[in-house]
Amino acid sequence: MASLPTATYHWQRLPIPMGQDNTPQLWICTLQAPVAEVAGNKWLKLHSAIQQRKPGQGMLSFGGAFSNHLVALAAAGQHYHFSTIGLVRTEQLDTHNPTLRRCRELGMQLIALDRISYRQQQLPEFLARLKITYPDYLILPEGGSDLAGAAGVAQLPLLQTPDGDADLLCCATASGGTLAGLIQRYPEVRCLGLPVVKDASLADRIKQCLPPTSSYQNWQLAEANSAYGKVNAELVAFCCQLKLHYQLTTEPIYTGKALQLLSQLLQTGSLSGVKRIAFFHTGGLQGLHGLYYRRLLTEAQYRLLLS
Repeated sequence: MASLPTATYHWQRLPIPMGQDNTPQLWICTLQAPVAEVAGNKWLKLHSAIQQRKPGQGMLSFGGAFSNHLVALAAAGQHYHFSTIGLVRTEQLDTHNPTLRRCRELGMQLIALDRISYRQQQLPEFLARLKITYPDYLILPEGGSDLAGAAGVAQLPLLQTPDGDADLLCCATASGGTLAGLIQRYPEVRCLGLPVVKDASLADRIKQCLPPTSSYQNWQLAEANSAYGKVNAELVAFCCQLKLHYQLTTEPIYTGKALQLLSQLLQTGSLSGVKRIAFFHTGGLQGLHGLYYRRLLTEAQYRLLLS
């Protein structure tokens, strides 16, 4: 396949009042992908796999019932004309689920996997069976987070904000590939993962996305506030305030939760000495449909955050 078109980047300074005289500058970097639904970090993570795909080869991957990754993969498949399969962590496929419905509209074949089977996705025996069953498919990990996905994120020009170089790089962290890409791209710059999951294995998952011979010392993980997918009224209100006051669109699963955690770290003085922060907006806005579907957003909140 020929080289893919490049993404463009939009910077926005976010003057969140932190109540401190020495609050650093906070710059938000948003990626605008050539394929709209392959948004944010998904464009970077899938970039290498799309280019490495052999003629006639499809792609297969894993995700939850509201997976941004599966929607992005399905959209890439439709745009670049390759077949896609999504193995979904669910007992039964919900035909009304807006995420799964969109995957189907984009041509993805969906297959339900119970939780026990889903946990086996990284086991060599399980992957070997998949390769036998789907010999014409390239298998991608959940979230697109592996060495190739992290290498794609390493193309992200996050260091140079419109007002100068940042001394702290941040992003929402769930499967680890995005943070691993930043760590590789900028080994001399401090990188901070803002976890949106409570996962004791997260640090190891990040290391698995880094070259095995590497020994990066430039990164750390903040302490997560809550488990993955947990949304409360305060977090939703925070996302709504970002939209109302700064016209910044977020969602409370990834970017909104990560920015709230970053705000708390700044308020408590945990990031003393930092002068300029560059935060990568990883996308994930299609997840708003699922939150509204599950009644975790009111209609007014849903319409505001989508506007």
